[in-house]
Amino acid sequence: MNNPIIRRELVGVLRNWRTVAAEIIFTMALIGVVLLRWPTNAQVSLSGRQAQEMLRLFGYAFMTAMILIVPAFSAVSMVREKQAGTLALMLNTPLTPWSVFSGKVAAIGGVIALLMVLSIPAAAACYAMGGASLRGEIVPLYVLLALASLEYTVVGLYISTRSNRVDAALRSTYATVFALVALAVIPQQFAQGRLTGLSAEVCQWLAAFSPLPSILQAFGQSGVTHTGSMAAGSAVWRYVVVSIVVILWCTRATLRRLNSGLFDRPRSAGTITDESSGSVQAYRRVMYLWFFDPQRRSRLIGPLTNPVMIKEFRTSRFGRSHWMMRMIGVCLIVSLALMLAAARGSEVVNTRTMGAILVILQSALIIIMTPGLAGGLIAGEIESGSWQLLRMTPLSARSIVLGKLLSVGRTLLLLLLATLPGYAVMLVIDPNEKTQVVNALVSLVIMAVFALLASAAISSFCRRAATATAGAYGFLAVLCAGTLLVWLGRGSLFGFTLVDWILRLNPVAATLSAIRAPGFGHYGLIPLTWWIMAWGCGLAVVVLVLRTWRLTRPQ
Repeated sequence: MNNPIIRRELVGVLRNWRTVAAEIIFTMALIGVVLLRWPTNAQVSLSGRQAQEMLRLFGYAFMTAMILIVPAFSAVSMVREKQAGTLALMLNTPLTPWSVFSGKVAAIGGVIALLMVLSIPAAAACYAMGGASLRGEIVPLYVLLALASLEYTVVGLYISTRSNRVDAALRSTYATVFALVALAVIPQQFAQGRLTGLSAEVCQWLAAFSPLPSILQAFGQSGVTHTGSMAAGSAVWRYVVVSIVVILWCTRATLRRLNSGLFDRPRSAGTITDESSGSVQAYRRVMYLWFFDPQRRSRLIGPLTNPVMIKEFRTSRFGRSHWMMRMIGVCLIVSLALMLAAARGSEVVNTRTMGAILVILQSALIIIMTPGLAGGLIAGEIESGSWQLLRMTPLSARSIVLGKLLSVGRTLLLLLLATLPGYAVMLVIDPNEKTQVVNALVSLVIMAVFALLASAAISSFCRRAATATAGAYGFLAVLCAGTLLVWLGRGSLFGFTLVDWILRLNPVAATLSAIRAPGFGHYGLIPLTWWIMAWGCGLAVVVLVLRTWRLTRPQ
């Protein structure tokens, strides 16, 4: 505790009411998971199967909570210091960059350690039932989650040093964590039974970026992340090696940025295109076409055009046409590459599995992008002070809300359209899946609209964009990922009826059910989930309009 950064950060975080609320919700959620399946007749299976299943559900809930909580603390740590101007002051003190970095890591680690201590009673209850191994399952679970939390903390701090806005740091950190957790295991899923030798080894090392294979192996399970070809314990030590490498690399990169040069922004002298090489000129012709050149003169706003929507397009990075074209190109390439890999492996992986992977990627794109774009629609204006300017205009609350929603809605629509070729390839492989594909697309559109309206409604209650963005991420993550924990315990811990009713609240589960993904095909979630989401959208619109109207009234 000799490091003043630790004292300042840890005490400040623990005194924050949001931290206390997160700790209470985290503890109650884990206790609720255990109590939900605690035996009511004072009888326990002698085989220990019930205790092991409950421990696995506890482990999945624990991992999900850590993935949601840790990036929220680390992503905003450095960028808030830069915005407040205190990072420059710290770097001009006798403190070394290592002292600043280690203090930040230790402070966030203190919060993580507190959360782990709060989870011990729930883990002890699983152990008391018998059948769960302390040294073989519980201790490895805590060690792996502690290592994953440290990795995501360091990754979040590195991204925070490279970001200038809190919402951008949160969006980038959650996207990176999702890539490390979920996307890393996709190549191994396609490699099952098809690749051997060096190719299979590369896929296994890519999967080692995710903690899922190691946790599944610690629980003695096999699933979509385990091919059965790895030796016992190989997934665990691979993940340990990869996570340590990631931690060391991010630590070195962050320390190199923590100096006075972090705030130096020299203006580029520019280059003359005609004097560049032929390859550079060809590249610029593609990346800076005349119809979305970022330097072209903007036209006047038309008389029937919503000025708030145009303002959002011209001030938001993803609202600019050249950025949108790049994002659409990336999504199109990823979608086609995924379908190409799936088509080549169609002898092993059927079209429903291919559709499930595509749906998961699209759902993740919606969940990651929407809160980052819509979370600051109202809160960002209030925080920057520009809301006062909007109040002085003759614009009504309806016009402001409509312009804000259309600006984000266009971005989401273009991103969804960019991934449609993947479904076209899927229909070419199996034309009988037309109905399932149409239902899945309808579910994705409804989910995107609901995520947009819910994020905007949450933004209207907040005064800071970071709080609104984090709240929107938390709400969508609990709704879309938290309810899937009940699905993981289907058949053993939870009955079919309970799982069916819980999944009806989850738009991702409804989309997977529409595409007849493995494990979701026998749940009848459509069209009831569509109606639930429609009612949720209506409620969010009413709340958003009322809150915006109230904010536009004279104080």
